[in-house]
Amino acid sequence: MFDTRQVVRVGDVPHTSRVAAMAVPRNVFITGASGFIGHALASLYREAGATVRGMDLHADPAHDVVAGDIAVPGPWQDHAAGCDLVVHTAAVVSLRLRDPDGVWRANVLGTEHAVLAAERAGAERFLHFSSGTVFGMGFPDGTDERHPVRTTGVPYPDTKIASEQLVLQAHLDGRVPVTVVRPGDVYGPRSRAWAVQPVELMRARRFVLPAGGRGVFSPVYVDDLVRGVVAAAATPAAAGQVFTLSGGVGVPNREFFGHYADALGVRLPTVPVAVARGAAAVVDRLDRKGTGDLNPRAVDYLMRSGTYSIAKAERVLGWRPKVPLATGMERTLAWLRAEGLV
Repeated sequence: MFDTRQVVRVGDVPHTSRVAAMAVPRNVFITGASGFIGHALASLYREAGATVRGMDLHADPAHDVVAGDIAVPGPWQDHAAGCDLVVHTAAVVSLRLRDPDGVWRANVLGTEHAVLAAERAGAERFLHFSSGTVFGMGFPDGTDERHPVRTTGVPYPDTKIASEQLVLQAHLDGRVPVTVVRPGDVYGPRSRAWAVQPVELMRARRFVLPAGGRGVFSPVYVDDLVRGVVAAAATPAAAGQVFTLSGGVGVPNREFFGHYADALGVRLPTVPVAVARGAAAVVDRLDRKGTGDLNPRAVDYLMRSGTYSIAKAERVLGWRPKVPLATGMERTLAWLRAEGLV
C-alpha cells in the first residue's frame, strides 16, 4: 500500500494541504525519466520521500535511470521490480507523418512493454500519459473526457488513442490498475516545445503565427501538472479513469507566445492560414533528416478553436491549477535568461 508522506514543494510552488496529506508510494518507476515532464515528476516524488527509479534513452546513474528503448523489451523492465507505481511518459511526440511504424512501435508496443513491467513488478497503479490530440484538431470549447476521440491519420495522436485502449484493456483484464491523463500544453522551465524552441525561432526571425494568432492555446504550468499526476496516481476513485489536466482556460496564441516576444523585444508576425500551411509543407519536404517540427499539422494545431474542461479532475481528484499564466511565464523567462536564451 502507498504510504502517506508529506510533499513539501515542487520547484518554488508550495503545494496545497490536500496534496501534502496525500498517499505517496514508497517506490516509483518512471519511463522517460529524464524528459521535461518525467524529470519534474521524479523531483516531486523524491522531495516527497519516495525512492524513484526510471528509464530513458540514456542512462543517468546519479538519478537511478537506466538506458533503454521503450519500443524494445529488455533489462530496463526489470528496473521497475518492487515499484508501487509506474508512470509512463516515454513516447515519440511529433506531428510529422514520417515513420508511422516507428511511432507505433514506440507509442503502442512501448506502452505494452511498460504495462508488462508494471504487472511483473506488482505495481498498485500504472499511470499512462496520453495527449489532448486524441480529440483531433477541431473540437468544441469545454471538451471533456466524454467527448469521442478522433483518428486523423497522423501517427502521434492515432497511436495515443491506441495506447489508451491498450492500458484501459489491461485495467479491465485485472493486470494492473490504470489511470490515464491527457495533459494540456505543458510549459515551464526545461520545456523544449513551448519555451526553448519558440524562443530560438523568434531569435532567428523564423517564428510566425497563423491568422493573427487567434488560435486557442491550453497552457498548464509544469508544477501544476505534476501535482495533478500525483493526485491521479494516489486517488482510489481514479483507477480505470481518464483525466484531462490542463489550465482550465484557453488563451489566444498571440497572448501566450507574446510573453516570449516581449522579452526578446521582437514582434510576432502573422500570415494567413493557407500561407502558413504552404510554407510549413515546403519546410517539411526539405527536412531531409525528418527531425523538424514545422509541418502543416503544426499549423492546424495552432488553429484550434477550443480548450478543455477540467471539471472531472476538480471533482474526483480535488485538483485545480494554482499557477496563473503571468506567474508561470515569469518563472519560465527567468530560467530562459539563466540559460542565456533570452
